[in-house]
Amino acid sequence: MPRTKVIPLPLLGKRSVNAYLLLGRRPVVVDSGVPGSGRKVYDRVAEQGVDPNGISMIVVTHGHIDHFGGAAELSRLTGAPIAAHVGDLRQYTSGRVREPYLPTGRLGRLVAPLPPFHVRTEPFTPQVLVRGDTPLADYGIDARIVPTPGHTAGSVSVLTETGDLVAGDLIATPLLGLLPRRPWNPPFHDDPLANLASLRRMLDLGPERLHAGHGGMLDPDRVRRWVVKEQRRLERLEAKGRLRVRVDDAVSSDA
Repeated sequence: MPRTKVIPLPLLGKRSVNAYLLLGRRPVVVDSGVPGSGRKVYDRVAEQGVDPNGISMIVVTHGHIDHFGGAAELSRLTGAPIAAHVGDLRQYTSGRVREPYLPTGRLGRLVAPLPPFHVRTEPFTPQVLVRGDTPLADYGIDARIVPTPGHTAGSVSVLTETGDLVAGDLIATPLLGLLPRRPWNPPFHDDPLANLASLRRMLDLGPERLHAGHGGMLDPDRVRRWVVKEQRRLERLEAKGRLRVRVDDAVSSDA
């Protein structure tokens, strides 16, 4: 099977919101942007010289509107099935995010009340319902979907045989990608410590590159150093009773 190539597909700004095109024997798309972005993803794939109608799967990394908002439209345009984790199924079938958002810092507190974060999109039921590690060889790429809960209960990442980790919102860069090489939290996490545990687990698998849903490509060694500092910060917040967690949505990594 051809080695998998990872191509970012910017959907908002230069790198504020990204989908990703994974190229192997057949193309796979990861994430679909905000509502109404299905056609934009379709066109971005075509700009890479790839027939969008050949997309074999659309992987949704989690149930936030800027990642699954265009999935139903893109699936309708391409005929490709959608794969997503059961932990966020209610978001997908309702077309709405789970609220309230739990901000990770100032940016999250600033944007959480804004209308674009509370819109409804076209709902869908994933044709491939992820519960554990899911190989993608049958869909044309040498990669697997891996549950990485914490950001949401149903968050997943995609790890390729070439060492690329397409991480959704497992990790981000500051100001929604304006500082592209610096590891940072996305604006929200349902369970920050669980997300950090998922990130550490994925780093232990030895990826060579991390690709964030918001921002550019990240160096794993730099992320590892950030994880150590972030663990200490979160433990201090937890000790003070200031760490907010959505307990009722928690799922294990192999749910």
